[in-house]
Amino acid sequence: MDRMLSPELLPILLALGGLLLLIVWLVWQLRGQRSEAVSSRLTELVGPSGAQAEANPRQALERLDRVVVQSKRGGNIQRDLARADVKLTVTEYIIIKFLCALVGAGFGVFVGRASMAAMFASGLAGAVVFSFLPNLYLSIQARRRVKAFNNQLGDTITMMANALRGGYSFLQTLDMVSREAPAPMSSEFRRVVQEVGLGRSTEDALQNLLRRMPSDDLELLITAVSIQMEVGGNLAQILDTIGHTIRERVRIKGEIQTLTAQGRISAWVITGLPVGLAIFISMVNPDYMAPIFTLGMPPEAWCCLPVTAGVMIVIGYFAIMKIIDIDV
Repeated sequence: MDRMLSPELLPILLALGGLLLLIVWLVWQLRGQRSEAVSSRLTELVGPSGAQAEANPRQALERLDRVVVQSKRGGNIQRDLARADVKLTVTEYIIIKFLCALVGAGFGVFVGRASMAAMFASGLAGAVVFSFLPNLYLSIQARRRVKAFNNQLGDTITMMANALRGGYSFLQTLDMVSREAPAPMSSEFRRVVQEVGLGRSTEDALQNLLRRMPSDDLELLITAVSIQMEVGGNLAQILDTIGHTIRERVRIKGEIQTLTAQGRISAWVITGLPVGLAIFISMVNPDYMAPIFTLGMPPEAWCCLPVTAGVMIVIGYFAIMKIIDIDV
């Protein structure tokens, strides 16, 4: 405990605190400048004057974001942000990833403070791991929205079939879903209605919906609607059949999730326990973990190298997840 509170650690702790404050300040600045006022929207459409463009740093950030989005990687990030419904631009997201990497490097240096080799290795590992935390957050948010969307899709299709029987057109049915359905179904269908209102065809708007919500059930619905628009038929009856199929699939998926819950928990525990224990021991007693980063280790101890152990842990995690991954 005295080692942890030694004066040599004070600069590291101050650096970590400064990085955290920098992240909070930057996110607050970026989010605070988002305004939904009509004047700002008109400025985005017609372009600001020269003085405004020079005086407002937000314009430079927006121009940089437009350039980044044009790249393939930037387009993928924009798609992931829309899929997770995270109100960030691509540039803001990249800045957050960079700051997370800095915090991870500082945390790694603090954990591996027993030696220079340990500080370098743990700092590099911390920067890499922390830089993927925003990706992990986006992935979790996207999976939650897609799962909620799929769970609501069966009832939504039944609502659409009943509306079509009542005399609504297909576009009026989509508008009704955008007003009556719960989130995220309502927000996604509202965007479809807005795209159609701006001149995009219904097929293109539905395909954009499928890109934002990658779902086999939604693809089945869109395929049925596209075929009906081309060859005709009783769309309400088709939607009833699709709705029943989707509800049964959701029910079976729920049962599979329940039966495989123990396997998922085992994967997380087996993966996180050695990593968490190693970090805890390094923070409490750095000298105890220092030999694992020593280059002059005997040959019989190479199996304990962090890289080898990390690779084995990752392989075990993916092997367990592959076993419990059951397609319906």
